Amino acid sequence: MNQDGYSPRGVDSFKPARIILAKGSLSTPERQALVESVCSLYPSAEVVEILRTPHNRINLGTRDLLQLHTRGKRTLVFGEHKSAVRLSSEGGNSCPNYWHFSPYGFCPYKCYYCYLAGTPGIRFSPTVKIFLNLEEILSEIDRVANQLKKTNAFYLGKLQDGLALDPLTGFSRTLVPFFAEHPYARMTLLTKSADVTNLLKLKHNRNIILSWTVNPPEICEQFEIGAPPVQRRIEAMKACMEANYPVRAIVMPMIPIDNWREVYERFLENLLTIELDRITLGGICIYPAALDLMERKIGKSNPVSKALSNGCKSADGRMRYPVNTRVEVYGHLIKKIRQVCPNLTIGLCLEEKEVFEKLNLTASIGRCNCVL
Repeated sequence: MNQDGYSPRGVDSFKPARIILAKGSLSTPERQALVESVCSLYPSAEVVEILRTPHNRINLGTRDLLQLHTRGKRTLVFGEHKSAVRLSSEGGNSCPNYWHFSPYGFCPYKCYYCYLAGTPGIRFSPTVKIFLNLEEILSEIDRVANQLKKTNAFYLGKLQDGLALDPLTGFSRTLVPFFAEHPYARMTLLTKSADVTNLLKLKHNRNIILSWTVNPPEICEQFEIGAPPVQRRIEAMKACMEANYPVRAIVMPMIPIDNWREVYERFLENLLTIELDRITLGGICIYPAALDLMERKIGKSNPVSKALSNGCKSADGRMRYPVNTRVEVYGHLIKKIRQVCPNLTIGLCLEEKEVFEKLNLTASIGRCNCVL
């Protein structure tokens, strides 16, 4: 138990082989208490103190990108992040851009299609990170929000899973009250986690939007290694809805496996039993480096690579399915969603304007998961 009374709990399927105590990880009694509590959950893990080394300069003993990625997923790093609050700068797609923040880096899950694996920050520093300067991060959010002087979302989930490590840290017990009482700042959070224990009894004033990345079981079982089964995520969504949180879903990346129409229709009928605040659809939008990692793991004959075979690199540098494939898949899912929930807001994630136009969905540009 650390000094604020929180007892860390383990994260399913995450058992780090090494725990690195990087710069800032032991600089206060509170940080030291949390670190010691988490380390006690993993007695077989090697604990290494390198207190002068920043979190993103950890030597994993290899330059091979696949080995680097594999070792990084088994390495937990404690440190601090001095530029954790940022405004996204997407170009070449219809993303509205938004403020986001990072009390964590990367995530413990091992999804084969992960686009983050191809970003420069993760490609060369693919460890699972916990940043302990949470008070400083929230102080910066407060500064930015008060400067903007209008209600604004701050997104947790762009560069990490927003909830996967919460059983270890209990950070939600600080985050939710902060955003619940703030005059301007709101939080949107994206996760695949099914552990919402820390959230359910917190006063949130509906200022916290919880969203889950979901896909049919047939997709999750094949591509989302280590992530909770999708039915457990749906149960977590229902629990949070019953606790009066606004709940959203992002169905991404849609993967046109054999029988995809029937697979996704059946899945949507189950998902839409939840009274969602919004649903966002997205396809593969993967950087070439991340695609290479995926193919080194599972070969080039997988459904994603096959669907990308006639695709191209978009203006934002990501690989996507051909436009006609995206329009066909989106169109089929949108038709099903509107049959079940005619008034549900539907957005598209990281898509190009041409796709919105072909779907007669231009009014939805900017009405997606990460923004209010």
